[in-house]
Amino acid sequence: MLDMGLIARIGRGVYRFADLPAMGNPDLAIVAMKIPKAVICLISALSYHEITTEIPHEIYLALPRGAEPPRLDFPPLRIFWFGGPAFEEGIEKHVVDDIPVQVYSLEKTLADCFKYRNKIGLDVVLEALKSYRQGKRPRSMS
Repeated sequence: MLDMGLIARIGRGVYRFADLPAMGNPDLAIVAMKIPKAVICLISALSYHEITTEIPHEIYLALPRGAEPPRLDFPPLRIFWFGGPAFEEGIEKHVVDDIPVQVYSLEKTLADCFKYRNKIGLDVVLEALKSYRQGKRPRSMS
């Protein structure tokens, strides 16, 4: 089917019909399919909520402490291990390219960004907070 052009490979072990419209965010869709426990966090969540000018060069993921590290060649991942309520609270379910994706709420993301400001940069956090305070709200939830 791949050789005949009926399906297209979008990631290792992930295929879709070739005649479907182009995907808007294939990286998030691949991560959600391959790592169902993962939650999009920090800069990737800010980007999803459209409250930063940063373009993440890797997908920022939260996983529960003790979970097995994912083995995914592409897209590049940056893993953060959260425990208990820090992992479970603020998870929103969205649909990206017809795939259910877990993303932290904007408010939870802002709080986490302050917590991890030394890893992601204080300038990123302050820019997002400024945008949030100016009333730039995220897209409506799916």
